[in-house]
Order: sequence, then C-alpha cells, then structure tokens
Amino acid sequence: MVIIGLALFYLFAPLLILHLCHRYPFVNKLGAVIIAYLVGLLIGNIGLLPGFSTFLNDFLLTNPGTTVNQIEAMHTSGQIESSDVLAYKIYNLRDMLMSVTILLAIPLLLFSANVAQWKNLAGKTVASVVIGFFAVVLVVVAGFFIFRDEGTKDLWKVAGLLIGVYTGGTPNLASLKMMLDVDANTYILTHTYDLVVGVVYLAFLMTIGQKLFHKFLPKFPIPTTNDFGENHSGDDPFWGILKKDKFIPLLRAYGVAVAIFAVGGALSMLVPQSKVMVVVILTVTTLSILASLIPSINRIDKTFESGMYLILIFSLVVASMADIRNFAGLTPGLLAYITLAVFGSLFLQVILAKVFKIDADTTMITSVAFICSPPFVPVIAGALKNRHIIVSGITIGIIGYAVGNYLGYLVAEILSKL
Repeated sequence: MVIIGLALFYLFAPLLILHLCHRYPFVNKLGAVIIAYLVGLLIGNIGLLPGFSTFLNDFLLTNPGTTVNQIEAMHTSGQIESSDVLAYKIYNLRDMLMSVTILLAIPLLLFSANVAQWKNLAGKTVASVVIGFFAVVLVVVAGFFIFRDEGTKDLWKVAGLLIGVYTGGTPNLASLKMMLDVDANTYILTHTYDLVVGVVYLAFLMTIGQKLFHKFLPKFPIPTTNDFGENHSGDDPFWGILKKDKFIPLLRAYGVAVAIFAVGGALSMLVPQSKVMVVVILTVTTLSILASLIPSINRIDKTFESGMYLILIFSLVVASMADIRNFAGLTPGLLAYITLAVFGSLFLQVILAKVFKIDADTTMITSVAFICSPPFVPVIAGALKNRHIIVSGITIGIIGYAVGNYLGYLVAEILSKL
C-alpha cells in the first residue's frame, strides 16, 4: 500500500501544484518546478520514508542487477530488515518514474519545435560547450591540489569521478567507479554529496540564478518567430488541457511519444550497459526532432505543457531522493571539493561567457547539461521560461555523456602520477 500511495502522490501532486499556481499569483511567481522540488525535498527529509541500511547500500553497489525477489530472500534469511525491503521497492519506483517521465517528456517537449530556428543558436552553443568542458576540468584539477591533503582516500580517483559525472552524468560516475577501481565507501560518499549539492545548485539556478547572471551576461535572444507555440495572452498555459478538443489530439501525441520511447528502449538492448543512457536519449531526441517536422504532430496544441507536467513528476521524484540523513559522519573535505567543482565551474563559465558574449540562459543550460545531465535540461528550461534552449541543452548533455568516461579516466591517471 505504501508503494501504491507513493506512486499516486508522485503522479497527481503536480495537479495540486498547478492548481495553486493558477489560483494564487504569488505561488505562480515562484514557479511550479521550484515548488515541486521543495515538496520533494520535504517528503525525502521528514523521516516518512525509509532509506537503505549501510549493509544493503554496499551490497547493491557491488550487485547492481539485484531483483526484488533477491531482496525479499535476504530479508527471509535475516540479512536485512523489512525497512530495507520497503526502501528497495521505493528505490525501484523512483527509478522507473524518473526513466519513464523523462523519456516521454522529451518527445512531448520537442514536438512543437521549429527546427529552422536552431541554426541561429549553433555558434554560441559550440562556444559554450568548449567553455563548459574547460571550466569543469580546470576547477576539478585545481580542487585536487587544494584538497589532496585533507584526508580523502585516493583523491585522484575522486577527481576522475567528478569530471565524469560533471561532464556526463551518473552513468559516467558508475562507469568510472569500475574503470578506476574506486572503493565502495568513497563512491557512496561522492554520490551522496553529489546528489544533495546538486539539489542546492538547481535550486540556486531556478530561483535567483537568471536574475543574477543577467547583471553580467546578455539576455537570451528570443526568436521573433513563435517556434514553440508560446502563449502570449497571459493565460495559464495548462488551463483547458483536459478539454476534449485539446485532450483527444494529445492522446495521439502521447502515442507517438510512447512509440519513440519503445524504439529507444529496443536499441538500448543492443549496446553495453554503460552506453544505454547515451543511446536511449540520443535516439529519443533524434526521433522527436524528426517527428516535429511532421505538420500533423507539430501543430498539436499543449504538447509542451504535457511534457512539463511529466517534468514536474520527475522533479518531485529527484528532490525526494536527496536525504540529508545520509550525511552522518561524512568527510568535510570531500563535501568542500564537490561544492567547489559544482559552483566553481559555474562561476568560471560565467566569467568566460562574459568574455565571449554568451547569453545567461545558454550559459546556465550548458552548466546544467554537464553538471546534472540531459534529463534536467527541460527542468531548468521550464524554470527559466525559455523553451528555445532545450534542444541545444540536450545536445550538450549527449556530448558530455559520450566524452565523460574518457576525459575522467585520462585526468585521473594523470593526477595519479603527480
């Protein structure tokens, strides 16, 4: 019953959030995505839901293919408590919701795109990618020398992990753990700090980041052509989405999104596990862009808003995973290193963006694509109220996925010799 109740909460809580945004202007000003994150953080930290025990955490780290039946067998044999079984089922629910919502959201968000406008973004996007890679590598390497005497074991391996995760994402983090033979405790600490520092980073960008960076960087040049069917009337864009004339065509859009999802999933079975996320997101993004070229799909109203509803679910789930109870006894030096890697690279990107005259939104979406990976691009795009940066952001993230493992391993090996 707990799993069913939690699933229903994740699926339908965004309806309440959107209702509050529609009814109360001050809530709408804060933004639905930000509220979803705040609610998720509250759910994850009030002690209502159980977390993994240390034993189960270590076991899952070395046995990633563990099934629910195996977990229940461990409980029967007395190796773990019943709370661990529930925690694992919650973990599975969250993992499924994160995967399904984002892979359905991306097509819906892109169906209304006007591909002709993207060529206008290419130059600044390429420059921002180069700056992003440079900023992450420079700050992580500098942090290695700053914190190398703080007591963290094998800090050169941590440096490799950070470059991998902050240019690609969690799949790179897991791959580099195996490539660099990182011990379980170091990996768990790094992953835990990364999760919570990442939530603070996202909260900063979604609240004051854009206003702050506009003081130093130019604003994003919104195309004069309305390439995403934006609502300029001042009405709530979600309002009326369930009316028959809107909802029936949306079902067709969902059908196409599911078909694209299925193709991406099928292709992922043909590649190694470490490449699954790259293949799936690249396939889904490419097919969604191609689908947007079909007029009957491109003109369906409210597809973007439908995608954003899924992003709200995704935001709730991700934020609820940031459990501060996991921080007891962790290494302050490692926390400082990860904080420096995240916010230091962002700060350096802003400085270089100022030099190369790159706008604030492109700078922020590049940072997010690297630091948090492609699934978070639509989240930030929604918070910034700028739909035009989604494709460039996802493209940047895909590049990071592809390069992250190689770059992280190379830098770690070089630092190990110093």
